[in-house]
Amino acid sequence: MRARLLWIFGFLAVIWAVEVINGFLGQRLSAWGIRPRTEIGLIGIPLSPFLHGSYNHVLSNTIPFLVLGGLVALRGTQKLLGVSLFIIVVGGSAVWVLGRSAVHVGASGLVFGYFGYLVANGWFDRRPASILAALAVIVLYGGLVFGVLPTQSFVSWEAHLFGLIAGVVSARLTRIGRATTASNAPGA
Repeated sequence: MRARLLWIFGFLAVIWAVEVINGFLGQRLSAWGIRPRTEIGLIGIPLSPFLHGSYNHVLSNTIPFLVLGGLVALRGTQKLLGVSLFIIVVGGSAVWVLGRSAVHVGASGLVFGYFGYLVANGWFDRRPASILAALAVIVLYGGLVFGVLPTQSFVSWEAHLFGLIAGVVSARLTRIGRATTASNAPGA
C-alpha cells in the first residue's frame, strides 16, 4: 500500500512543482498543453495532466485526484499505472483529434477518467468491493458528470468527456482481460 500511495502523492507533487514553476514563468508552460490537430499539440497529450492554468485550477483537481486516484490505487500499483496511462493517452488523443481549437491543460481529464473507471468497474466486475467503491464514488463525486457539458468557455469539457470515456473503456478492457485469463487457466 505504501508504494501505491507514493505513486499518487509523487504524481501530485510533480503536478504542484510544475505549477509553481509555471507560476514563476507567467503560465508560459501551459502553452505545451494539447492543441487539437496540430503537430506541436501532440506533445500535450502526455504533458497536459501536469500543466494547469492557475493555482486555483490545480487546487480544484487535488482532492478529487487524491480520492479517486487513491481508490484506483487500492487495486494495485500496476493497475494504477496502467489505468492512468490509458486515460492520459486515449483521452488525450481523443481531445487532440476532436477537441475545439484551444489549449487543453489540467489533471481533470485524469480525474474524470478515474471516476469513469471506478463506476464502470463496479458495473463490469460485480464484486461487492467494486460495487461499494462505485457507489461511494457516485455519492461523493456524482456531480462530476455535469463537467462534460460545454458550460464555460475556459473549461475543457472535452478533456472531461474523453477522460471519462477512456476510464470506462479501461474498466471494460480490464474486465475482458480478466475473463480471458480466467477462461485460459488450467482446468477452466
